[in-house]
Amino acid sequence: MASQKKQKPEVSRIAFADSSRQSKPKIMAIAQDIVAKLWNLCNILREGGITYPEYVTELTYLIFLKMAEETGTESDLPLGLRWRDLATKAGETQFKFYEMQLKKLGVARAKNVRSIFAGAESALPQAKFLGLLVQEFDRINWYNAREEAVLADLYEGLLEKNSAESKSGAGQYFTPRPLIESIIDLVKPLPGETIQDPACGTAGFLIAADRYIKRATKNFKTLSPKQAAFQREHAFYGVELVQKTCKLALMNAMLHGIEAQIVCGDALGKEGEAMPPAEIIVTNPPFGTKPGAGLPDRAFPFPTSNKQLAFLQHIYLSLKPGGRAAIVLPDLQGSLAQKVLQDLMEKCGLHTVLRLPTGIFYAQGVKTNVYFFTRGKTDKDNTKDVWIYDLRSNMPTFNKGNPLTRTHFAEFEKAFGSDPYGKSKRRDEGGKGRFRRFSRNQIREQGDTLDISWLVDGEVTGSKTSQSPDALANEIMKRLQNALKELKALQSDTKLKN
Repeated sequence: MASQKKQKPEVSRIAFADSSRQSKPKIMAIAQDIVAKLWNLCNILREGGITYPEYVTELTYLIFLKMAEETGTESDLPLGLRWRDLATKAGETQFKFYEMQLKKLGVARAKNVRSIFAGAESALPQAKFLGLLVQEFDRINWYNAREEAVLADLYEGLLEKNSAESKSGAGQYFTPRPLIESIIDLVKPLPGETIQDPACGTAGFLIAADRYIKRATKNFKTLSPKQAAFQREHAFYGVELVQKTCKLALMNAMLHGIEAQIVCGDALGKEGEAMPPAEIIVTNPPFGTKPGAGLPDRAFPFPTSNKQLAFLQHIYLSLKPGGRAAIVLPDLQGSLAQKVLQDLMEKCGLHTVLRLPTGIFYAQGVKTNVYFFTRGKTDKDNTKDVWIYDLRSNMPTFNKGNPLTRTHFAEFEKAFGSDPYGKSKRRDEGGKGRFRRFSRNQIREQGDTLDISWLVDGEVTGSKTSQSPDALANEIMKRLQNALKELKALQSDTKLKN
């Protein structure tokens, strides 16, 4: 494929100060204090019927306006549509002005402003709620929060709060940050690599990759000006289907100093097809089937309404030769999944599968994995061995009281090794250990399914846990329920073929 000249994107002039002047603990303390104040206000506003996601979206608009004023970078905002124009009004006058302000900013000349405010509508039901938010924003001491890192941590904190408090749906766009950080540390992105997330949610993977590279290059100081410009302007690509979530991603990337090419659209349609081939793809795509059981808007070798199978095909076909990927997927079953996995293992070296604990970002019954693979230089016979790490058996239940942390991945990261292509020296821990090697022939004998387990609770070396009869009965019930779902999905695919 001929290389295309990269066009410099239209980017924001709203920038933030160098974060190097404050220590990380101080940055986190400032951000956490502001998050707590804003979230307490949310609890009051919920009496007006405002949901957590609606509140975070509303805050996105207000934070953008307020930070432009605080940092003296309002030049992208038209005169008469800035924070002070809003804050000096009150009551119904203020509310009507705000509604007009959102609409006009949605068609502003500056691309970053248009992207954030496109189609923006306030979810606030009454003028008094807007007045309460504006007053609280003006009461907060933003002086210490002007730093880029403070603002970024603040916004990440709000997104995480929303994920923790929302009873359903949050996992569709907020992947736990400890999992993202672990994946990025293993994939090891390098300066100059194009990094893609075709289901980017709030841009967590892209931001973690940017942070990793900034740490490795001392905030780009070890790079040439041309290399640094590439990292800021051309390194990151994302697609997000849900427009409100896309706004959160754009805001999150901007606050982290990333001029990412994030588009609101369908990665299984023309927007995904237009994305350039990537050296790295990291993502947690949506699960389930396409609405109406329809096929994606673009052709894949194995047509299906099953989103995860379609995304998996997009990912391994979009990798450059030698490119690497890590993707969160549910257990894949059925004849079509078998064909897609066979194609994946032919075209790519699928070297590692991490079996994740249940319920960490979806419903308790959904079992998920992370597939790590490398695109081959040819499309034949690339997978030799698959190493599977079982982090599902003998694991606690994760919830608000017992959150998933980075330490839960420490043993897996050690077993994975330092090579991002999965070529580190590894040790098969045997039938009572968590990490095992399976040859391609063994995978073939298992029916080319990667849903391979060998442990039950209490059988991991050193584990003192055991499964009660009630727990075993619940596990059997969950498996039956999942099997019924998989049969329905298989029936749907069969009907589409016929």
